[in-house]
Amino acid sequence: MANRLQRLDRSGLVLLCIFLGTLRGFRAGQIRYSVPEETEKGYFVGNISKDLGLEPRELAKRGVRIVSRGKTQLFAVNLRSGSLITAGRIDREELCETVSSCFLNMELLVEDTLKIYGVEVEIIDINDNAPSFQEDEVEIKVSEHAIPGARFALPNARDPDVGVNSLQSYQLSPNSYFSLQLRGRMDGAKNPELVLEGSLDREKEAAHLLLLTALDGGDPIRKGSVPIRVVVLDVNDHIPVFTQSVYRVSVPENISSGTRVLVVNATDPDEGINGEVMYSFRNMESKASEIFQLDSQTGEVLVRGSLDFEKYGFYEMEIQGQDGGGLFTTAMMLITVVDVNDNAPEITITSSINSILENSPPGTVIALLNVQDQDSGENGQVSCFIPNHLPFKLEKTYGNYYKLITSRVLDLLGLRTGEVRMARALGDKDSVRQRLLVAVRDGGQPPLSATAMLHLVFADSLQEVLPDFSDRPTPSDSQAEMQFYLVVALALISVLFLLAVILAIALRLRQSFSPTAGGCFESVLCSKSGPVGPPSYSEGTLPYAYNFCVPGDQMNPEFNFVTSVDHCPATQDNFNKDSSSMLLASILTPSLEANKILKQQVLLIITPFVGVLVGLGLHRYINRFTTNQLEKSRNIGLEPAMANRLQRLDRSGLVLLCIFLGTLRGFRAGQIRYSVPEETEKGYFVGNISKDLGLEPRELAKRGVRIVSRGKTQLFAVNLRSGSLITAGRIDREELCETVSSCFLNMELLVEDTLKIYGVEVEIIDINDNAPSFQEDEVEIKVSEHAIPGARFALPNARDPDVGVNSLQSYQLSPNSYFSLQLRGRMDGAKNPELVLEGSLDREKEAAHLLLLTALDGGDPIRKGSVPIRVVVLDVNDHIPVFTQSVYRVSVPENISSGTRVLVVNATDPDEGINGEVMYSFRNMESKASEIFQLDSQTGEVLVRGSLDFEKYGFYEMEIQGQDGGGLFTTAMMLITVVDVNDNAPEITITSSINSILENSPPGTVIALLNVQDQDSGENGQVSCFIPNHLPFKLEKTYGNYYKLITSRVLDRELVQSYNITLTATDQGSPPLSSETHIWLNVADDNDNPPVFPHSSYFAYIPENNPRGASIFSVTALDPDSKQNALVTYSLTDDTVQGVPLSSYVSINSNTGVLYALQSFDYEQFRDLQLRVIARDSGDPPLSSNVSLSLFVLDQNDNAPEILYPALPTDGSTGVELAPRSAEPGYLVTKVVAVDKDSGQNAWLSYRLLKASEPGLFAVGEHTGEVRTVRALLDRDALKQSLVVAVQDHGQPPLSATVTLTVAVADSIPEVLADLVSLESLANSETSDLTLYLVVAVAAVSCIFLVFVVVLLALRLWRWHKSRLLQASEGGLAGMPTSHFVGVDGVQAFLQTYSHEVSLIADSQKSHLIFPQPNYGDTLISQESCEKSEPLLIAEDSAIILGKCDPTSNQVRFISLPPNCWCLGTSLLRRYLLSLL
Repeated sequence: MANRLQRLDRSGLVLLCIFLGTLRGFRAGQIRYSVPEETEKGYFVGNISKDLGLEPRELAKRGVRIVSRGKTQLFAVNLRSGSLITAGRIDREELCETVSSCFLNMELLVEDTLKIYGVEVEIIDINDNAPSFQEDEVEIKVSEHAIPGARFALPNARDPDVGVNSLQSYQLSPNSYFSLQLRGRMDGAKNPELVLEGSLDREKEAAHLLLLTALDGGDPIRKGSVPIRVVVLDVNDHIPVFTQSVYRVSVPENISSGTRVLVVNATDPDEGINGEVMYSFRNMESKASEIFQLDSQTGEVLVRGSLDFEKYGFYEMEIQGQDGGGLFTTAMMLITVVDVNDNAPEITITSSINSILENSPPGTVIALLNVQDQDSGENGQVSCFIPNHLPFKLEKTYGNYYKLITSRVLDLLGLRTGEVRMARALGDKDSVRQRLLVAVRDGGQPPLSATAMLHLVFADSLQEVLPDFSDRPTPSDSQAEMQFYLVVALALISVLFLLAVILAIALRLRQSFSPTAGGCFESVLCSKSGPVGPPSYSEGTLPYAYNFCVPGDQMNPEFNFVTSVDHCPATQDNFNKDSSSMLLASILTPSLEANKILKQQVLLIITPFVGVLVGLGLHRYINRFTTNQLEKSRNIGLEPAMANRLQRLDRSGLVLLCIFLGTLRGFRAGQIRYSVPEETEKGYFVGNISKDLGLEPRELAKRGVRIVSRGKTQLFAVNLRSGSLITAGRIDREELCETVSSCFLNMELLVEDTLKIYGVEVEIIDINDNAPSFQEDEVEIKVSEHAIPGARFALPNARDPDVGVNSLQSYQLSPNSYFSLQLRGRMDGAKNPELVLEGSLDREKEAAHLLLLTALDGGDPIRKGSVPIRVVVLDVNDHIPVFTQSVYRVSVPENISSGTRVLVVNATDPDEGINGEVMYSFRNMESKASEIFQLDSQTGEVLVRGSLDFEKYGFYEMEIQGQDGGGLFTTAMMLITVVDVNDNAPEITITSSINSILENSPPGTVIALLNVQDQDSGENGQVSCFIPNHLPFKLEKTYGNYYKLITSRVLDRELVQSYNITLTATDQGSPPLSSETHIWLNVADDNDNPPVFPHSSYFAYIPENNPRGASIFSVTALDPDSKQNALVTYSLTDDTVQGVPLSSYVSINSNTGVLYALQSFDYEQFRDLQLRVIARDSGDPPLSSNVSLSLFVLDQNDNAPEILYPALPTDGSTGVELAPRSAEPGYLVTKVVAVDKDSGQNAWLSYRLLKASEPGLFAVGEHTGEVRTVRALLDRDALKQSLVVAVQDHGQPPLSATVTLTVAVADSIPEVLADLVSLESLANSETSDLTLYLVVAVAAVSCIFLVFVVVLLALRLWRWHKSRLLQASEGGLAGMPTSHFVGVDGVQAFLQTYSHEVSLIADSQKSHLIFPQPNYGDTLISQESCEKSEPLLIAEDSAIILGKCDPTSNQVRFISLPPNCWCLGTSLLRRYLLSLL
């Protein structure tokens, strides 16, 4: 019992010691103090004696001391006061840098008990540092098109303080464009960023100066600032602007080559290349391109060719100013060529004679000549003359043709001419009215004589002689421009008046006098049927005649002498009777045939307005004078003075009649007009020239009819056999007239025997023989992808030499989703096509757009020409670079050599050029990392340039910035873990030990206290301290790296007296390092090893469409511990994929580590999964590790190709493509476009033609899908071709799709279909406009017609009243005796007959009335003299002579009127005008 109690006591003692030791061990924790930094030496830290449970005096006795190494100099133990004090200055930033909590650890050793106490002193930060920036100034470049919300990196400030004293906030100086925002980092810090709040405009403000201020949270607050300069980068957002929209300049045609004509200037407020304007001509005609040159840099327009006013007098060119960014503007340049008198007049003698008979009458034609001057204006006004002393003169005939004729009989000189000439110049004292009595004596025996009284009036114009002429109203210029509706109304009124006048004349002809036989005008003085015989000279009657010319539009004609003409014969009986009365009666009485002829001439030649105005004026003049004279004769009887009055009346009436008839004749002289289509064959019939000349075809050669025009005579010829005008060769209207709308060719026909010239005008009618064409083979347009919708871009103009409806009419643009076509009118009426952006572009989606611009004319069939347009989308920096990883993690050994590549970061930017080039840089890098690592800005390689030391810095966190050339940036974190290398052997330090132990010392008795240190970390720093296993000792870890060597069992000194214990410390590095010391020591095992995976990461692959529950992969982890500490279980981390928990996709067997797929994966939905597998042991506490597993889904060919084009219409029909008949082999008909959602080989597509209605006609590109013609299309080929095209991928098994194409073999099906829609809308608009015009026209015609009817009725009543008075007055002169016409001073004067020829030139500005010299006839004039004819213009029908016409013909020809038709008096004029009214 005693032994039991003794054993019980001993076991209880052991348990009690173990329990007390355990309590003591738990009590031996850390002692914590805190002290502010920057304190003085000896500053009180804490009462160490109190915290150790000792009195201050016991500290020295028990050997309390600090045993920590390294920083022990910072603190000391005051053994007198028992306090822990500072041993020197403490700087927290130097000790702990940026660590938020700065703790210094040390150990206190109590020597007597070999106890270790940990002491932890916290260094409290004070606000002794202000925030600071590394940069002195920061410059940020921002595009002016940067959208609001864009962010730009700002530098980080650094503050070594921590906590509230560290950097707390940033401030930005107030401004209108930018704000400040902070973006959090992974480490909790915040990066300042500049945020754009409003749109920038570099042209308004090129730079913005800001101030960024960093503030801490101390008291007082400390701050630091850095200036920020934001430079606004220019964007091409301004179109160049010309200083003038239209440049006008006039240059002489003799300007020398190289002379500057003008300088155009366009300004662009943009910067750099965007503000540099390049000048060029746009859609320039070839004729201008050869003459003018434009300097693209300076805008100078130079002459590089020779100007010729006679070829081109005006140039209209469009100038384009384009900046470096592709924006452009246009301006018109109008250059007027000023004519210079550089061409001398050219005289061409068309026909001439070499000799003339001396007795040839005056007016004999000697030569026919043409005068031409290529200049214009005054330079082209030619005066043709001959010396005044010659007996010849020039007379203008047609156009620029002149006749050289004799002015008098060549052998008659002196007194025999009868010419009355001025002997001296007229003086101021001379009377303006002179009376001359001229005696004429013959040479007979006895001589006979006659006298004539001449009344001369010297005046500059006819206003003093014929005052009534000056009373005619002059044209009014009050309205300078007529409106469109007035033009329509006037045209209708003109037609109405013409019809009304024709109706009035027809009615009057029914009431005219009965027709009589004779000449053109019936007169007893010139009768074909009357007696013909020698005149009686007993009364001294001598025939006398003159030619005179009066211009039709001259208000004040002037009179000059001209040659005489033939006169009319008369019989003796006619003169023996009351000649004066008969002469007056004959003049006042017109014949019916004369009425018909003159009326027809008036209707054919002059307009109704001219005829009415002239008729009314002359009628009033004759009626007023005749009526007055007749009334006076009734009142006072017949007196001798009456003869003089009537004679003056006869002469004035004769003058008026000649003026009127000359006017009609002048209006009647027009051109012969024909028309002929171009491109006709040689000998094509143009017109019947013989019929229009009033000649038989056989007469053409006899009379010498030929073309005398110069220049283009080779184009036409006269067929003398058929009398037709024919083509002499091929006629190309575009070659002759270029772009002139109406092409007229003028020539002259010469009749040799009469030396008469007739103008012929041939209109060349255009045919649609030219298709519109473009000068360019292909057009490339560069458009910024940020161009706003509505932006316009110039397109080339097509050229079509045809005119009218056959010319260029419209443009068409191939259908697309981004661009449309609009036409912009030019000053000359033409339209420029422009490409208009309809939607936003994205270069990254589609870098180029292929369009087709088609120009169409209006011919039948429609011709067209096309040019491909390639729109290149210019890149804009609209994408931020994107790193392949948001966080780059890498581990590097600390012994890595300098220059070794650690990793490569990569950021991609889909932009192009410099906008897609990413530059890499460290951002806000700490100084410790900047000395170690280097980043290649081009490649993204991170290199080691310094020495790594895990023991100093084991982890580096850096922010990498990727910035493109446009200033956009992104960031990624780079976490570099320095992997410790086992380069330090463990160190064993024996802090305290004993040399002897009682053998009965219970197990656990402390033998020694030792410290084991290894500067390495991780496994390299994990030290195993042990002793040989056969020794009854063990090592027990106490605090930190301190070990106690204790007994493992009760020692029996008798068994072993001493133990030489070898302490071995070995780390777990590779290879492991170790060190030894000799003490009494023991080591025990502990759960200090977590499970370890054989690989750092795993990769697994699974095909898509896998079955659910399929095994994917298997992982295994190993634990070097034993038993329970080595039992491993597996699990997956909780995560989500596309918002769905990861556990719904994959599961893992916790025991085996096998992974299973819970769903069938779809490659097109997602392509990879990132998993993390956790392996945890069963120790206490359990240890774990994890590994990443990347699961990749492999694509399977489960998607058939999808055909994008041609898309099937919604109505179920097939699309129709067009193939023109003229298509050559290889012509691109259409293109089949298809895509495949699969990837790789499964998405490779090939095309083939499965079926065709016409085999061998079409082929499909295997890789392109282009459908092209294999051969030329034939007429026998069907209009509709059906093709079946198959698209197949290269998967296993391959999948395919088909599409059916319908090809229409035609040239204009799309255009016809498109025109039906456009014409319908156009017709609606035109119908409304036409209705308005018709309403205005009908109203105008109705009003005018009503007024005309009222006036016509009034005139008819007035004429009826006057006709009764006129018949009574004419009867008063019938019985007047001859004695009333006796000469002056009792000398019997014989009546003299006068004939005058009137020629009125309608277009002359200054005309002359010319009295001819007299021509005496001493022999009887034969009857044939009354039958001679002169050609005049009449109607086209050659069978109509003397008054017959065809109203349906617009051609003119010639008739012959006898000279005696012009020898009439005032009675004919008066009656004729009355008949018209």
